[in-house]
Amino acid sequence: MHNFKELRVWQISRKLVKDIYEITITFPTSEKYGLISQLRRCVVSIPANIAEGAGRNTDKDFSHFLNISLGSAYELETLLILSSDVGLITQDQLESISIRISEIQKMIFGLIKTLRQESYI
Repeated sequence: MHNFKELRVWQISRKLVKDIYEITITFPTSEKYGLISQLRRCVVSIPANIAEGAGRNTDKDFSHFLNISLGSAYELETLLILSSDVGLITQDQLESISIRISEIQKMIFGLIKTLRQESYI
């Protein structure tokens, strides 16, 4: 078992959740069940799956949940690009958040790679 609270990637992804919630507050209410809901669910999924995987008994299980978290990070990036395409966020907002998402993606991938090397998953 791993202590998820000590993982830097979990800490950074938690901050990203707050930022996405703040950004989506500015979206029109017509997006309440569309992009707002999708963005919020997938951003929450990133730290939640890191935490869930860290609580599992094996590195293989942890790696599985990290892969889910990584998928959510890519989904989040896509949804933000779409939000920019339809004018809900600015290009500057997209670029700023995309840099942070990319950092999270790299960190998750690195953690998966480390787990594979350590336990021969």
